[in-house]
Amino acid sequence: MHHPIDINPFFLDSPRGPLFCLSLMPTGVEPKCGVLYLHPFAEEMHKSRRMAALQARALAAHGYLVLQIDLTGCGDSAGDFGDASWQAWREDAQLGYDWLKAKTAQPITLWGLRTGATLAVDVARDWPDIERLLLWQPVTSGDQFLNQFLRIKLASEMLADGQAQSGTKSLRAQLEKGEGVEVGGNMLAPAMAKELGAIKLADMRPACPVYWLEVGAETSEQVMPASQRIVDAWRETNLNVATETVVGDPFWVTQEITECPVLLEATNQTLLATQNATY
Repeated sequence: MHHPIDINPFFLDSPRGPLFCLSLMPTGVEPKCGVLYLHPFAEEMHKSRRMAALQARALAAHGYLVLQIDLTGCGDSAGDFGDASWQAWREDAQLGYDWLKAKTAQPITLWGLRTGATLAVDVARDWPDIERLLLWQPVTSGDQFLNQFLRIKLASEMLADGQAQSGTKSLRAQLEKGEGVEVGGNMLAPAMAKELGAIKLADMRPACPVYWLEVGAETSEQVMPASQRIVDAWRETNLNVATETVVGDPFWVTQEITECPVLLEATNQTLLATQNATY
């Protein structure tokens, strides 16, 4: 059953300044579950806003209370990107979680995309009452992701000057010396680079069921090899992990704003099946 939804923008107070939030709530019914969405890193956040909005609306129409939050230094929240740190984002996520808990007594699902999915796994280890994790294409290695992010700067230099003025090693060295690096209009702070580079999803283990969805060239019940190794390790500890790869474009990095309807459909089917079995 689809419900009409009420969409409310507001700001949530944080020690670093107001955080922009968007709540989506089914009207006329008690929400069946609370969902906190954690967005990806830098430009990936902007590229994926449409997909996040489409999924949030779909979940709200199915009876979920959804909270989308712009983390510190991102979107319409306080601060510049250079002010952001992984620890600050953990604290922002906690504020969003507390807001949801105050609005509904129902279980909470953490939903994240890319680094947002990694952040969801990270914070879920400290929150014992999370019902499930919904992970869209999680970043498995912060170190690899950081190098990929820095390559954006190198590519920009190649286009502008015909050659890169630096390599990822020199950029990493610059960050290690305490100097920020501007990448694609975003100032990457040394603190964020250090925290992000140390993150390994393989070192984390959530305590709740996981739904891990990726986008690829072929439909599969498995995910990419690097992801699958983590999934297999989690399963060996008796963690309930469901995986699926759907066909589509990597909308978080495509040049034009891109949709992946199959991912939306797979997400809806996965959560609705769980909802029907639970409620």
